[in-house]
Amino acid sequence: MPPPHPVPPLHPVDESHPVPSPHPVDESRPLGRILLFGVQHVLVMAATPISAIFLMSATLRLDPALTVNLLSAAFVLSGVGSLIQSLGPWKFGPKLPFVMLPGGAPLILFLAIAEQHGLRTATGAVILTAAFYFVVLPVFSRLLAFFPALVIGTMIVIVGVNLVKVGAVLVTGRPGQPGFADPVNLGLGLATIGFTVAFYLLFSGILRQLAVMLGLLAGTALAAFLGTVDLGRAADGGLFGVPQLMPFGSPQFNLVAALPLMLYSLASMAEATGQTVINAEAVGKKIDRRTDVPKTVRGDALTSLFGGFFGLPLMVTSGENIGIVRVTGVRSRFVTAAAGVVLVVIGFLAPVTRAISVIPSAVVGGTAMVVFAVITVLGVQMLGRSDLDKHTSTFVCAVALALGLLPILVPGVYGGFPPNVRILLESGVAVGAFVAAVLNILFHHVRPGVMARLADAGRTRTSPSATTRTESDR
Repeated sequence: MPPPHPVPPLHPVDESHPVPSPHPVDESRPLGRILLFGVQHVLVMAATPISAIFLMSATLRLDPALTVNLLSAAFVLSGVGSLIQSLGPWKFGPKLPFVMLPGGAPLILFLAIAEQHGLRTATGAVILTAAFYFVVLPVFSRLLAFFPALVIGTMIVIVGVNLVKVGAVLVTGRPGQPGFADPVNLGLGLATIGFTVAFYLLFSGILRQLAVMLGLLAGTALAAFLGTVDLGRAADGGLFGVPQLMPFGSPQFNLVAALPLMLYSLASMAEATGQTVINAEAVGKKIDRRTDVPKTVRGDALTSLFGGFFGLPLMVTSGENIGIVRVTGVRSRFVTAAAGVVLVVIGFLAPVTRAISVIPSAVVGGTAMVVFAVITVLGVQMLGRSDLDKHTSTFVCAVALALGLLPILVPGVYGGFPPNVRILLESGVAVGAFVAAVLNILFHHVRPGVMARLADAGRTRTSPSATTRTESDR
């Protein structure tokens, strides 16, 4: 009896063309592991929104209730931005493991505008700048060739140095003000850094990656032992809280006041370019800079637009989580999406935000100094790939660093200039990025073309055809 013919499958499988497995960035993992790794991202990055809001509160002398409200908004908007960048709905977000945070140079500019023109004008400047992103982006995407690693790396170094100074001010206070360089605050800040170093030295694996947050908790415990933590405020109020819309009143729109922030947005787009490239390299995914970088910028702009109505400075993509990706090898963008969900939940849990708000600023400052210094290292790493062996590249980087760091290292150096000019020049990040970009164009694009034309002209004057004409004239 002949064997029966096998029944062909309803949907034949073409074994010569197997279905490709998804890239590790797009891999879905068990929900429990995704949440665990997402919480890890939150713990490591939590110091940034905390320090940003603490700096706002200390500089602008905000009352505790408003500080808690802004901290809640910062967590919620950081979570929303992380979801946008990680999941990439429509043309927003590059679908890479990104988190978004307030702070950095945009925070410094926000505070400068608020001190000079008022908080309502500062929030209006954020909204105007977010809209400006969308207007300029089509032009900027065509200029990405003029923002190589040399320009972006220089800018990130300036950003990192500036942020380390911001964290240091949280520890020491401002020069000339009561309590400046108080020994207790200095001790708490240095002890927090020491705890972080010890945890990083003694632990391994996930615990080692949590060294920054563990250092923050240990510093807070030491502060509580010394009696500098007021735990009474953490127990006041209800269980849930909703961030207040327009906490400073309706925004006021002043183009002149917003101009420094708009100019910085150009540097921010260059920084987003660098962050996208670094993130893609960390996860091993090939990207198209012409399409993926604009998606990152649109995510920044949309989140900043919402954040402006909640009293926050510009929201930007963060490179702090890239170190975790590199060490753990967990490259799934769904992990940072889970981190976004956790951040939103934290923002609505009032007891958590109140408890965070009682952490002493010196402890937050010590943690922030370590976290912000990582950004400087990322800039140095990028500069290491920018042909600094060439004298012209070294010169471009040196001049941009000199002019960009000047207002950071010597505060008030432009005090004699008109207010609108001063607020531009005092943004070291914007100045450094602008100088690096212009010098890069002059030395690496304009000068080679001019020298080539001069060389062609010289060869024409001494060409064989000219000699032949001379001999025929004889």
